[in-house]
Amino acid sequence: MDAASAFFQSFSSPPRYASLKRFTPLSPRVQHHLLKVYSTLAAAVVLSCFGIYLHILLRIGGILTTIGFVVSTLWLISTSSSPTEEGKRLKLLAVAAACQGASLGPLVELVLEFDSRILVTAFIGTAAIFVCFSAAAFFARRREFLFLGGILGSIVTAFCWLQFASMLFGGSSLYFMVEIYGGLLLFVGYVLFDTQMIIEKADRGDLDYVKHCLDLFIDFAAIFVRVLVILTKNAGERTEKDSRERRNNTRRR
Repeated sequence: MDAASAFFQSFSSPPRYASLKRFTPLSPRVQHHLLKVYSTLAAAVVLSCFGIYLHILLRIGGILTTIGFVVSTLWLISTSSSPTEEGKRLKLLAVAAACQGASLGPLVELVLEFDSRILVTAFIGTAAIFVCFSAAAFFARRREFLFLGGILGSIVTAFCWLQFASMLFGGSSLYFMVEIYGGLLLFVGYVLFDTQMIIEKADRGDLDYVKHCLDLFIDFAAIFVRVLVILTKNAGERTEKDSRERRNNTRRR
């Protein structure tokens, strides 16, 4: 077993999840698959945090790491899911996660300079959103949220057209609000859809846990960015409001 496989599999510990598995109306094969998916997702999140740390130390985040994320993601998707390629695909997932973290590094660094508590709150909030909506997908009726696929795809197309229009005519505060809050709702929807899609695929024999982990990791990162931006924006507005009030009180005196 190579180092990448050992790292990702170290996050899988079936005894800890045995009590949770008894509450889910899923077959043992699907339960085991989901365990591998979420343990691998936890490892990917850790590697993404490591990528953020590398950016803070070395200032590596930017266009190159974004390209690295895209290339490694496409390479992973195009690689066969056969057992002989598992180690290679885990390495590609590790590279993608680290590059994504490094790409988020400049934003995270800016937030740390403003108020480090926002970063912790954003991560906890993202984890809570992700866990709650994943649980909703687990306990919902089978295929109940699969209809969201077409709706979410249409929303993505609309966002692409909005992005194109903003490039031509300039952005606005309204577009920013739509992109942030609408994007948050979009990826929350994708958590529901992707989770149920993973369950359905696993039930039909598709046990590609690396690809399924990648889908959820993209959802998690997208939600985290938007929660972080929303919290930072709200904190900045509160700080500015408090500053104005202090200036007004000083003038009255």
